[in-house]
Amino acid sequence: MFFWISFFGFLTFQKTNALKRLLNLRNEKIEKVLVVKLRAIGDVLLSTPVIKNLRHNFPNAKIDFLTEPPSKEIIEGNPFVDELIIFERENNNPKKFLNLRKRKYNLVIDLFCNPRSALITFITGAKFRVGYAFRGRSYAYNIKLKPRLEVHHNVEFNLDALRAIGLEIVDKKIYIPLSDESEKFAEKFWRENNLNEKIVVALNPSGTWETKRWGLDKFAQLGDKISEKFNAKILILWGNKNELEDAKKISSMMKTKPILPPKTNLKQLASILKRCSFMISNDSGPMHIATAVETPTLGIYGPTNPYAQGPYGEKHLWIRKEDLECIACNLTECPIGNKCMRELSVDAVFDAFVKLVEKNKN
Repeated sequence: MFFWISFFGFLTFQKTNALKRLLNLRNEKIEKVLVVKLRAIGDVLLSTPVIKNLRHNFPNAKIDFLTEPPSKEIIEGNPFVDELIIFERENNNPKKFLNLRKRKYNLVIDLFCNPRSALITFITGAKFRVGYAFRGRSYAYNIKLKPRLEVHHNVEFNLDALRAIGLEIVDKKIYIPLSDESEKFAEKFWRENNLNEKIVVALNPSGTWETKRWGLDKFAQLGDKISEKFNAKILILWGNKNELEDAKKISSMMKTKPILPPKTNLKQLASILKRCSFMISNDSGPMHIATAVETPTLGIYGPTNPYAQGPYGEKHLWIRKEDLECIACNLTECPIGNKCMRELSVDAVFDAFVKLVEKNKN
């Protein structure tokens, strides 16, 4: 990293008093904006309110968004984004970064603030470079943000970057654009499985960390209870091959056979979830996709903090084992056998689901 900075010798570090930069940028001539948000599907989805609010504040600006390949579909087709830029970690060609500088952005907002995104932000040479100056990354930003002391949702964390530069917040909804193709795909799936006018509940047993995953046997028992109580059709969602095997295991354990959708891309998944009556999910990207299409969602939590990463919006609920000192430990490996998920009972999650149903009665 330091080699790159010295290689780009013309990129000089400017010692700027951050307080002088904390002005109302609505009064500035902002013609080109870049939003940087790397990493996973859920992270990028929770940053989408920033895009709409930027467009509200700068209606005539060119607004670009830089992310990584897994999240491409989350932003593709967003009406408030002019250009989607894909950052591939394997192709860290210095010329690609120089091209960012040639775009002459006035404002760059780094919503990820890791070493890579900080370097990208710095290299742009934008007049206003906004970010959280974590762990020695303050060199990259001339408007340095400080996170709130209290725990707050990631949507608010992202929007705080706009508040800090005097921008107006008019909408906090997360958003994924659907396509004609994805809608036709979901309509066909619904028709072929006779799901029209049925109560359809999607179960998502996946999760990027092992510690985030509630037991497959528990999902099977939960699916049976919901099917019996509400006469509901159960969908078991999956993404990769391992998740397909998990979905098949759940299906084999259930008394009432669920439906396993075919392989989908993210937009097709979103269109399917849009048609579901409810979603129950571990903390994961698909959970946030469900909230983006306004399907009432119950999040199952253990090592992560639902106050920061829970399903966002009034329609949704979350549940966790509250009486554990180690809850929300943020560990990807558990030294005590994933106690938070192991001790979260099927009855407790079912009761939470009943509350979700009551909450969303018309």
